[in-house]
Formats: sequence, C-alpha cells, structure tokens
Amino acid sequence: MNYVEAEIQVESDFTEILIAELGELGFESFMETDEGLLAYIQESDFNETQLQELIARYSELTTIVTSWKSLERKNWNEEWEKSYEPIEVGDKIRVRATFHEPNPTFQYDLLIQPKMSFGTGHHETTWLVMNEQLSLPHSALSVMDVGCGTGILTILAYKLGASHLLGFDIDEWAVENTRENFTMNDLPAEAEVFQGTINEVRPELVFGGILANINRNILLAEIPKYVQHLVSGGWLVTSGFYEVDQADIERCAEENGLKKLRSNTRNQWATVVFEKL
Repeated sequence: MNYVEAEIQVESDFTEILIAELGELGFESFMETDEGLLAYIQESDFNETQLQELIARYSELTTIVTSWKSLERKNWNEEWEKSYEPIEVGDKIRVRATFHEPNPTFQYDLLIQPKMSFGTGHHETTWLVMNEQLSLPHSALSVMDVGCGTGILTILAYKLGASHLLGFDIDEWAVENTRENFTMNDLPAEAEVFQGTINEVRPELVFGGILANINRNILLAEIPKYVQHLVSGGWLVTSGFYEVDQADIERCAEENGLKKLRSNTRNQWATVVFEKL
C-alpha cells in the first residue's frame, strides 16, 4: 500500500486549522516543519481536486504553496526518521522509536517502530487518549483497542496492568506494525491483533475497557456494538473527532446506556470518556 505525502508551505498560524481540514479529507498523519507541514494519506484515498480546492480557499488568506508525491512503503521509515521525535504525555509517558535512547525519568517507556500508521503518538487524539488512560483502572482488565494503528494504546494498557488485550484495524500494514510493536514491548503472546472491524469480534467477548480512537462517523455507527462488548461499569474512551462533533458523540453514547465521565480537548480535537451503566 502506497501513501501520498503532501508538503504544504504556509505560515505557522495556519497549520492547526489546515490539519483539521486535511483530516476531513482523509489525511491520517501529520508532521509540522519549519516551512509548514507534511500530511500523509493512503494513495487510494487521495483526491487531488479536493486538495487543490482546499489550498485555493486558504490562498485568499495567506501565502500557501503545496506539492505532493507518492511514497512507496519501503521509503516510509527513512522519511519518518528524518523528523520523528519522542512524544511525551505529561511526565509519565514517553513514546520513542528504536533510534532514540530511553529516558528513565518516565514511568512508562513505549517503544515503537514508526511506519505509515495512524497512532504514532504525534496526533492530538492519540495524546488525548493516552492522557485519559493514566486516570482509568486497567489492572487485570480485558481491554479492546478499536482501529489500533501502531498498537500504542494497547501497549500502554498493558503497561498499566491490563491482562487480556485485543486490537484490530482494517489496514494490513497497521496490523503488521502492531504485532511488531507488541514484540518490542514484551507483550504476552496471548495479546491478539487481527485485520478487520468490530463485526469480527466474537459476540461472547466482553471487556472492562474499550479504546476507540477512530472518527466521528464510525463512532456513531459502532457505539451500540461497543456497548454490547462492555461489562457493566466498564469504561469507553472515544476520540478521533473535533470539538464541534462532541455533542453528537455524547448524544449517541447516552442513547445507548453510557454515562459521560469527563472530556478533554487539544487543538480542536476532542476525547470523551464514558461508563456503562
């Protein structure tokens, strides 16, 4: 599977809103640069016309220059390593790549081999979910990670004490990367990851916690299914949507027997934590 890299040169004041706009077009990963930002999308999802229309709108407000190219899978690690920096969530979590030295001052050291997968920790929603995990019970719980990406949230769940782990993603490359990262972080062999959706999760499986960092439309369609796999009193962390969509997510959750515990935002992105009544 190839990806398209879009390079956008623009004033720093516009990078956050452009990331939000590009997210709506299907771009999955972003890296801010001195000149603007780099944005990545699966080649099959790339729509040149939509990108040009977006750039044209912002050209009326500021100077903006863009270009794009196809990145072969084999080139991704090399491209990422040029600018990948460790991610820190407060003073407890540090996510680093294999070419970074460990920092023993952090309680939770997460090691990943970064590839073109959503969930390397740089995106606001991944940061938001990890931050919420620190305040949620994990000890001896079964935890499911919906759309696992690199597996980073599952890995943190394990380090926080979860005993049974299940992750899945529709992207074959994400599943491969998750398995690799599970091994590097010494997750037990029983930690399961598969390519597919919530529909492939066996009906009898229930979890004490579910992590769903996906997007607005999938959450609205699948929250009823998550609830079926959640024990009474179990928690559900939702993210992958903008602040403006939060009310819709909360309404859907409440209609399906969930109680809101708290919410948080970061650069226009939101996360909401629920409990099953």
